[in-house]
Amino acid sequence: MAFKTFLLVSLMIAAILAAPVAEAQLGLIGGLLGLIRIQGTLFCTADGNMGANGTATPVFPNALVQLQCGGNVVSTSTTNGSGMFSILLDPLNYILSSVLSDCNLKVDTPLISCNSSLPALGGLLSPLQFIGNTALGALLSVANIIPAGFRFVPSN
Repeated sequence: MAFKTFLLVSLMIAAILAAPVAEAQLGLIGGLLGLIRIQGTLFCTADGNMGANGTATPVFPNALVQLQCGGNVVSTSTTNGSGMFSILLDPLNYILSSVLSDCNLKVDTPLISCNSSLPALGGLLSPLQFIGNTALGALLSVANIIPAGFRFVPSN
């Protein structure tokens, strides 16, 4: 019996140590339930997606990416120098199926700020796509979501 208790405690400690981001941002209970991670790369094109020439497509640095659910901004991230962004959601506040059906990524940063030949008004909008889970340790699971494809939305 003592060995089973020791083994259980050891596994819990290992899972906690393996997931410092989860504990730091969401507390211990968030690490035990699993995270929801939305990440992607924003490109400096009229639709924010990779162009036909693939790796030669320039990225969109310093763009504000908003996660909107039901019309409300619930989280934001700014793209880095490589155009990448990442948003972590607390599983205590969000259900994966609701995030996928009720939320979108929105970029209001003017496209002209990364390429002067792109529109000065309007923004980008993308639905979300679940691509699978990643197991980190014995107890932590991360649901991975990416943009399903940005489209240009003219300003009203």
